[in-house]
Amino acid sequence: MKRSLGFFIVVAASVLIVVSMTAFTVDQRQRAIVFQLGEIKELIDQPGLHVKWPLIQNVRYFDRRILTLDTPDTERFITSEKKNVLVDSFVKWRINDLRQYYISVQGDEQRAQTRLSQTVNAALREEFGKRTVHDVVSGERDDIMRIVREKVEDDVAKIGVEIVDVRLKRIELPQEVSEAVYRRMDAERKSVAAQLRSEGFSAAEKIRAEADRTRQIIIAEAYRDAQRVKGEGDAKSAAIYARAFSESPEFYSFYRSLEAYRSGFKNKTDVLVLDPNSEFFKYFKDPGKRGR
Repeated sequence: MKRSLGFFIVVAASVLIVVSMTAFTVDQRQRAIVFQLGEIKELIDQPGLHVKWPLIQNVRYFDRRILTLDTPDTERFITSEKKNVLVDSFVKWRINDLRQYYISVQGDEQRAQTRLSQTVNAALREEFGKRTVHDVVSGERDDIMRIVREKVEDDVAKIGVEIVDVRLKRIELPQEVSEAVYRRMDAERKSVAAQLRSEGFSAAEKIRAEADRTRQIIIAEAYRDAQRVKGEGDAKSAAIYARAFSESPEFYSFYRSLEAYRSGFKNKTDVLVLDPNSEFFKYFKDPGKRGR
């Protein structure tokens, strides 16, 4: 009985060992190559449970996700003005052709990233060498990334790799270049400010001159209208006085004397030195007779 139990255990263990050496799983984040005696036997793209011949076949796994190549240090590039800029970039890539990837770099991710880094670096240097500092800092960054991506696609396809994206994280100027650029920018801004001030002063002078001219025209027209109204009023007043005088000369004379009295004694401090027999007081002497 014990001998039978021991035999069963040995058989079960052997089966488990054979199964473990035969079956293998591929994760959904992975792809695999099955090798037979060192040669590529099968490429596995679908995740799940798969089998292989034990001892004569082995499996190697590769990442199917998008990978990132991030430069650890900033690179120094030269622009068309022969000025240095410090560039920090990264590349998004993934394995496109698994067979070609293994043949080209033996499936070594580090070797693939070295090849990518060299290719992208060369393309960036070429594009930066065609542009000025202003272009690479603010003007044409998107164009640079697009052109570099298109340039390196053909080269990296030779190692079975696909470029997903190329990005410039940061572009800085060395200290010596920054100072020169800032000085130039300061001079340009001051020049623009001076021009704007000059244009503003000219526009202000023009507005003031136009306002003065309009003011003079308004004052002249107002004076003209006032004189016309005043003349018309004086004419009507003279006509009224003339008509009143013609209808009642005595009343007109009396009314005019009252106006003279009102004007002459308008203030308490007014003093008149006249002869009592003066014509100025003729209506005070005999108002009843004058009224009749």
